[in-house]
Amino acid sequence: MPINKLHIEPKITLLGAGPGDPELLTLKGVKALKKADVVLYDALTDEALLSYAPKKAIKIYVGKRSGEHSFAQDAINKLMVDYALNYGHVVRLKGGDPFVFGRGYEELNFAASYNIPVTVIPGISSSIGVPGLQQIPVTHRGMSESFWVITGTKANGTVSDDIYQAATSNATVIILMGLKKLPQIVDIFSAAGKNNLPVAVIQNGSSAHEKLVIGNVATILARVEKEKMEAPALLIFGDVVSLHPSFKTLIEPYVGIA
Repeated sequence: MPINKLHIEPKITLLGAGPGDPELLTLKGVKALKKADVVLYDALTDEALLSYAPKKAIKIYVGKRSGEHSFAQDAINKLMVDYALNYGHVVRLKGGDPFVFGRGYEELNFAASYNIPVTVIPGISSSIGVPGLQQIPVTHRGMSESFWVITGTKANGTVSDDIYQAATSNATVIILMGLKKLPQIVDIFSAAGKNNLPVAVIQNGSSAHEKLVIGNVATILARVEKEKMEAPALLIFGDVVSLHPSFKTLIEPYVGIA
């Protein structure tokens, strides 16, 4: 049972857990978890992070993995507010960064409708952190002046229109939640004349189960199928992938295949 409601001060912290490795959580995030009364955590967050929360804190798994949502977003919003009103400080622990395809603003807005104060603590987004851990810069002087971060699949199940535009640019293109759409995405880049563009696919980035496949637009599908890559995975299309230490060895036999 909750404590006397007269003494409860509801508040919510939207906390980005980073790409997977629990050691990539920020110090400010650790401090927030230590003061949590309730933690609502996603599928893509390492449960080791829960050890920072007090033993008496309530820990609730709310799923939220692409295609396998344990809770609808509306249900999570309501849980978050209900626990805040009844228990106090709710830490909403989200993979990556709350505002990079994390639906963080929806949760913030819902809490605001109940006049519950919300603090946002950013996390390392997988879109930048995971390539960096693999020594793939998202920008590099003389090679890439910008980068796109795009969802691979829109809410209606179709490929984002932005991918068509990004494929015609010289920017690094980072696609989240796009592994199931990889055949279609490859076709988009191929139609843009990018068959030899380097590509990396990183599964479970930053975790102990991380897997990397490197190829180019013409070869990446076969490589991904051979290695049986699975979601969650991040796709990187761009010349910067050629900077990966193993790129030359991996790609050399395949260059020139159309």
